[in-house]
This record gives sequence, structure tokens and C-alpha cells, in this order.
Amino acid sequence: MTAPPPTPDNAADTGSSVASRVGHYYRMNDTFQVGREKIREYARAVQDYHPAHWDPEAAAALGYSGLVAPLTFTSIPAMAANRHLFESVIVGYDTYVQTEQVFEQHRPVVVGDELITDVELSSVRRIAGKDLITVTNTFTDTKGEKVHTMHTTVAGVTAEEVDPAITESVRKVMMHDVSVLAKDDSDAAYTPAARPEGDVHVAEDARVPGSPSFDDLTVGDEIPVRNASLSRGDLVNYAGVAGDANPIHWDEEIARLAGLPDVIAHGMVTMGLGAGFVSSWSGDPGAATRFGVRLASPAIVSAENGGSIEYSGKIKSLDPETRTGVVLVVAKSNGKKIFGLATMAIRFP
Repeated sequence: MTAPPPTPDNAADTGSSVASRVGHYYRMNDTFQVGREKIREYARAVQDYHPAHWDPEAAAALGYSGLVAPLTFTSIPAMAANRHLFESVIVGYDTYVQTEQVFEQHRPVVVGDELITDVELSSVRRIAGKDLITVTNTFTDTKGEKVHTMHTTVAGVTAEEVDPAITESVRKVMMHDVSVLAKDDSDAAYTPAARPEGDVHVAEDARVPGSPSFDDLTVGDEIPVRNASLSRGDLVNYAGVAGDANPIHWDEEIARLAGLPDVIAHGMVTMGLGAGFVSSWSGDPGAATRFGVRLASPAIVSAENGGSIEYSGKIKSLDPETRTGVVLVVAKSNGKKIFGLATMAIRFP
């Protein structure tokens, strides 16, 4: 979406206007049906080959009723659900840059789940001249139990910060897609909508996790390094699977107009690879309860050489009362850290 360009004098007013809409909430009418092939398709897109995503018998051995979805899988229904918010509620910006992501897994998503997606504008903060906007997605099942929560923080970028040529270039290369939701950026057309009151029951994962025994772990234990390779084809495939077709992830010209040195990997790709890196060590994708990532710098993926990311990690802390631990995840590309801070909380038997 291209919003009316604010001038430098009123750019701060954009954030103020959006901040007044914090708490805006809606629920998607249709459920997102979690299918076997969609799980496999997404796992392939983030190069996660843990058997529980692919083989029903391997999933059953860990106590699942069917294939289990990768931790970052809920980014797919969130992408579709958030569209209305960024077209009609969070207005006045020309584009957005993802800065932070938090996944909370109350229980793993499995084949056959029907997810109901809630969307809420949960905060707007102005830091160092940038508006940081956080959107919260809550995913509940048909029993009304909350299974996943996802918090996405982006920095709003206004027109004076964007090369004017980018708007026309994007228009030429984006896929033809018409929103079924009417768009109107005016304050007069905005109708506030707040989350209805009422308690939401949080689902619990009653399985014994298939992760290493807590008693065998020590703070400082390291996770074996994994190197992941990315090509332009990988990025195009992810864009189609997840519904994130931003051309900075596959078009050099537009990436450079946006001020980037070249095409960059989706932040969600780097996080999906990171989640798979940890679950390959833990042995159970559903043992993770929280994955939080602050993005520091992008992973460049050139047409000629592709790109690569080195993942490493170590146990940061252990809690004997809850038999849980926190793993520190480090991701580097071209010698630079692409995660400013990334941690994953895991349950252990």
C-alpha cells in the first residue's frame, strides 16, 4: 500500500494518529485449516527437515496426533489476517521494516487444527525518530483455547525516507491482487474496534517433551554449529508459501532503491531456519515455548553467490523448578550478526 506522503513537518503526527488507535482489534471470519501438505511445504521453505514435520509415525512417537507445524508456521495465517490492519488502520507510512518478532507456543499446532486468528494493534512507540508499531496475533482453536501468540514489531517508514522511484517500480512488479476490504485512510472513515472482554483459556501441552533430560544439561552447553545456504529461488519459494511477496526479497533494483545493498532474505526465513536449528538439537519442535528475536542486520542473497547464515547457540539458563531452559541463538551472515538478541525457551523432561 502507498499512503498519502506526509511531509517532514507532519511525519510525527502520523505516529501520533496511529498511537490513538492502539487497541484496535478484529477477528478473522474464516478459520485457517492446517493441512498435512501445507506443513510440509512450509517446513521445506525454511529448510526444516525434522521428521515430525514430515512423517506421521515420527510425530506420533513424540505424542502428536499428526504432523506438527514448525514453530514459525503461524506467520502464514498472520500475514493474511494483518492485511486489513496495515491497509486501513495503521496508515500514513509508505513501507515497514521488521525489527522484532516473538512467538509464544502454548501448545504445538498439528495437522487438523482450525485456527481462529485475532489481530490487535498492541502498541506504538516513538524511538530515535522512528515509530515502532507492534501487532499481536492470537490463534485459538475451535475449542476456544489459545494455542499460539505472535507479536510482530515493525518500524514505519514515511515517504520522505523512500526513493520516489520505488513506488512506480513496485507497482510494476507486484503480483496482481485485489483486496476484498475497502481502503480509506481518512480519520472520518475510521471506526474503533476494541477486543471484547472475557477470559481466554490457554491451551497446555500435556505431552512429555522429547527433548534431552534436564538432568543432563549444564549452563554453557553449546549447540553444534549449522550453516544454512539460501538462493534467490529459496526466497521466491518462501514468498509464495508464506504470502510475503515484498520485492526487496527477490528484485535487485527495488532492493537498491530501498537503500539495501542487494536482495535480502525475509526476516521470517532467518527465524524459521533458526527455530529448525534449535529443534534439530532438542529433538522436539513442540518443546519450545517462546522464541524471541531482535533483528540487527539483513542476510544478503546475491544472484551470483546466494547467501549463507551460520547458526550457533548455547544454554543461557536452566530452571530446576520448572525443568525449563533458555537457549541463546546466534546467527551470522557475511561476518555480521543478523540477530541482535535471540532466545528460545524450551521444556525438558
